[in-house]
Amino acid sequence: MNPLTGNLLAVAGWPMRRRLRKALSEFHAMTADCRGIQQQTLKSLLDLNRESHFAKDHGLVTAQTVEDLRKAVPVSDYERFRSYIDLMKAGDHRGLLGSQNELLMFSLSSGTTSESKFIPITRRFFDDYRRGWQFWGIRAFDEHKGLKKSTILQVSSDYDRFRTEGGTPCGNISGLAAKVQHPAVKLLYTLPYEVVQIPEPEARYYTSMRMAVADPHIGMITTANPSTLVHMAQLADSNRESIIKDIFDGTVSTPVDLPPDVRKALSKRIDRPNPKRARELEQLVEQTGNLHPSGYWQRLEVITVWTGGSCASYLPAVRELYGNKPVRDHGLSASEGRMTIPFEDESPDGILDVLSHFFEFIPEEEYGSENPTVLEAHELEEGKDYFILLSTCSGFYRYDICDVVRCTGFMGTVPILRFLHKGAHISSVTGEKLSESQVVDAMQDTLRESGHKVSFFTLIPVWGEPPYYRLLLEDSELPPTERRGQFEELLDRRLGEQNCEYEEKRKTGRLAPLKVLPLRNGSWTEFAAQRREKIGGSVEQYKHPCLLPRLEVAEQVARDFALSGSL
Repeated sequence: MNPLTGNLLAVAGWPMRRRLRKALSEFHAMTADCRGIQQQTLKSLLDLNRESHFAKDHGLVTAQTVEDLRKAVPVSDYERFRSYIDLMKAGDHRGLLGSQNELLMFSLSSGTTSESKFIPITRRFFDDYRRGWQFWGIRAFDEHKGLKKSTILQVSSDYDRFRTEGGTPCGNISGLAAKVQHPAVKLLYTLPYEVVQIPEPEARYYTSMRMAVADPHIGMITTANPSTLVHMAQLADSNRESIIKDIFDGTVSTPVDLPPDVRKALSKRIDRPNPKRARELEQLVEQTGNLHPSGYWQRLEVITVWTGGSCASYLPAVRELYGNKPVRDHGLSASEGRMTIPFEDESPDGILDVLSHFFEFIPEEEYGSENPTVLEAHELEEGKDYFILLSTCSGFYRYDICDVVRCTGFMGTVPILRFLHKGAHISSVTGEKLSESQVVDAMQDTLRESGHKVSFFTLIPVWGEPPYYRLLLEDSELPPTERRGQFEELLDRRLGEQNCEYEEKRKTGRLAPLKVLPLRNGSWTEFAAQRREKIGGSVEQYKHPCLLPRLEVAEQVARDFALSGSL
């Protein structure tokens, strides 16, 4: 972006920023009445989808209140909605939606079975999603003045990876947001939308960094998981000679050929030799011995990624590669919906987005009990931890997303929340959301195919650069040494078949290959005794965990029981 373009955009963006500040001020005023706003939000969601098959089957046609909703629908997971979504995939959008609720796409997420979860994205959902980003964005731009004349590096995914039998696009909502941006706004972004249409991950990342390294004006970098930024920076450094040559020549040397239509769309930005920038990069490599973002993006002001939960583990590596820049969390969000909007740097805490969804909360200590307390947003207590439930305009009601949050305060009467971790049976060190049921299914397939037998096993995440998973087996149940590598590869592949996000992270190198860790014989008996002593219960009630998702717990188990010399 040349200086003239930057100045024109800064001036042209002034009316939009004024409008967004006014809307944000109105939102702040609403925080005085969290309960009232949430009741209005719930009624509008119920009205929107009263005509759906789900609403008719579950007695929601006349529902008006929180009490009506709770009587009609229990706390639910994806399986309650799967058959209705199958109808929508086939073309009957009335499965979950009313006639006025336009379906735009399905967002994909890893599910608790081998099938992905298909999350309906409607017009209202998309508008709410963009409003949340606009509130977030206006605060970020007002606090980082240099962004008004800088470009933005956004790493997203395609919204139209494939289509259902009914013709609905399936992919990532961030790709749809990039696709429909105003032409003037698109000038602010270093990467054009067409980059997300490169199917092979390494080619996509190489092309992204080839274009981004050539842009010295980048002021903001945004993507979901910080592991992506670590991977991309390392990829650029390991391919520095090729990237510098491509910038000098106006070419792109991807590991595989780009699709012709994508290459044609990118040609206006790529087919421009830039010897001056290439020489600057060569001098940087001569001075530092590497090609790191801290050297080639001198105007970088803020990095925006998730920072809560396990994502915080990546931040030291991000700062080492990108420089000690402010990091701004963009909020707790998932395919199912945006939940919080952070308004400060260096904090994962965000205000609950009470205009978009209706929220309920279960105290963490009561989760899984027969009749847990269920609270509305205004009833939370500061310092307490909760599982969060969503009712959304996409037709989900009382949906358990398996996220644990902590109430860290209030803005008015609206809670401020911090994401802590996924639920007890889900592991997500790079966003893969690997569930215990997926681990069990993958292990059963592996044992069946390999002919090996195992009594007890546990999978644990291991922090590293990149992280990976360890399969814990007692020494007497290890596969033979000559077949252990084959066993590890087979289980790794089966996990990818069960979980599309795990497969993607493995392909892109954000997860390293799975490894077996031998435990001393008798470990599982000792481990079970420790668990029963800690949480109570009888031998008959004890259930061996096939997945230990908490990094600190996993590390402790590995240290306590690993066979001598195996760590």
